[in-house]
Amino acid sequence: MKYECVCGELLWNGKIPNDIELHVYTDKEMDDIISMGQIDTLDIPDPKYEVWRCTSCRRIYVFEENGTRIIQRYRLEYELKD
Repeated sequence: MKYECVCGELLWNGKIPNDIELHVYTDKEMDDIISMGQIDTLDIPDPKYEVWRCTSCRRIYVFEENGTRIIQRYRLEYELKD
C-alpha cells in the first residue's frame, strides 16, 4: 500500500522489512499473545490496526482495521533532547 504523508513524503510498505510500519499491540493484546505459551514468531497475529510512521516528519498514521482509511493522525509536538 502507498500513502502520501501531509509533508509530501511517499510512504510505502511493500519492502519488508521497512521503517514505515510499526507493530503496535495493546497491553491486553500482548497478554493474549503471551498466554498462547511458547509460539513461533510466524504464529503471532497481526496487530488490530496498521500504524505507520513517516520517515521524514515522524507523523504517525493509524489505519482502520481493514487498512483502507486513516482514522487517526498524530504530529510530533516537540522532540526531547538528551
